[in-house]
Amino acid sequence: MPSELFVVGVSWRSAPVSVREKLAFHDEELEGHLKKLINHELIDEAVILSTCNRVEIYGCTSKGSPASAVAQAAAETRAFISHSRGFPAEKLSDVLFEHLEEDAIRHIFRVASALDSMVVGESQILGQLKSAFGASSNYQSLGPVLGRCMERAFSVAKRVRTETGISRGAANVSSVAVELAKRVFGELDGKSVLVVGAGKMSALAARHLRADGAALIRVTNRSPEKAERLADEIDGVACAWQDLEIELSKADVIITSTGAREPVLTKKLMKQAMKRRRYKPCFVMDIAVPRDVESAVGKLEGVYLFDMDDLERLVSENLKERSREAEAAFSLVEGEVRQFHQWMRQQHVVPTIRSLRSHFHEVAAAEVEKAMRNLEKANTEHERQEAMQRLGKGIANKLLHAPTTVLKQASDAETLADSVSQLFSLDSQDESEERSKSSALNPAGLAKTAVPSKKA
Repeated sequence: MPSELFVVGVSWRSAPVSVREKLAFHDEELEGHLKKLINHELIDEAVILSTCNRVEIYGCTSKGSPASAVAQAAAETRAFISHSRGFPAEKLSDVLFEHLEEDAIRHIFRVASALDSMVVGESQILGQLKSAFGASSNYQSLGPVLGRCMERAFSVAKRVRTETGISRGAANVSSVAVELAKRVFGELDGKSVLVVGAGKMSALAARHLRADGAALIRVTNRSPEKAERLADEIDGVACAWQDLEIELSKADVIITSTGAREPVLTKKLMKQAMKRRRYKPCFVMDIAVPRDVESAVGKLEGVYLFDMDDLERLVSENLKERSREAEAAFSLVEGEVRQFHQWMRQQHVVPTIRSLRSHFHEVAAAEVEKAMRNLEKANTEHERQEAMQRLGKGIANKLLHAPTTVLKQASDAETLADSVSQLFSLDSQDESEERSKSSALNPAGLAKTAVPSKKA
């Protein structure tokens, strides 16, 4: 039976985080839930994608007629989500979405390409989708259709990233900070980072800096316990608050987010720290509101100061550029969706093609065997020619008997006749025969019948 794809789930577009967190699937329970899914009568293949921004189930069915089966499979998946998450079905009706057939392919390709992400062009979703694919493969809930669709989605995502500018430019404050720091230093290998305060955003920025090669991350906070806790989280080293000036002088990159009401990094303090470091370049990222760094600090020699307004302005500019590039990405994805959907439609007729080939070969083989026996009895060239002619007629008659009978008896004979003409290109053959007859009657290719000339 033909296979069809479907998607059922919620995302940041359809459900608030309070709902998404209740529907989320944890890694350790994926195996059991995937096996339950494919044990459903109508679900052959399944992938569960669970992230902070979306909880989606991708499925494939090949049972029953395509239109009814895929809708029923989606309904079964809705019921599965409700039951497995302990979430009342009536409360899910407003937030769960579903995509069927070609729309399902389109959704999967767009998700992989980060065109459906909260931040268009972000890179994290592709890794999350590959992890979901890997889990389904390990737990044997993937098959030839959904598996191929996912693999194609990864290829589409690669095309989108390489052929458009959708991922160009950092798209959040933390990644913009890293981008700016790299502009100052060229590379971050071996650079030291100081985190002033224990804010979550500063911790996230520090992780980005570490991933880009920053060598050592120090954390200082008025509360030693908070400094220790954050240092453990980001694989850094806690240092004493009273040594702030010394620590500032050691840092190439400073991230500050303290929540203080007055600036912590004053011009006087930073001037002393820069003197200690002999005015070597220092990148200061103030992500506190109210600000932790006096604006005058940015005028000191060697200091590159950015606050939240600077960072958010750059994020906004980058996102505008991504939105412009998204149009090209959507167009690229649409072309890929059409190609994959065409492949799926072709799979619907593969069993028929195989049966047709097998039947034709069996008929031909039987007639050839009969012809061989006749050839053995033939004594003259004329008899051998007759045996070969009977072979051709026998194959043609055997192959034409069933379709001819059906055509004569069918209530929709005219429609079937049109299909047969299309399948075997009979219309073009008729045109070719007409041209041949015309050429035989008028070998000179004259447009008009020649008029015999009169004798003088």
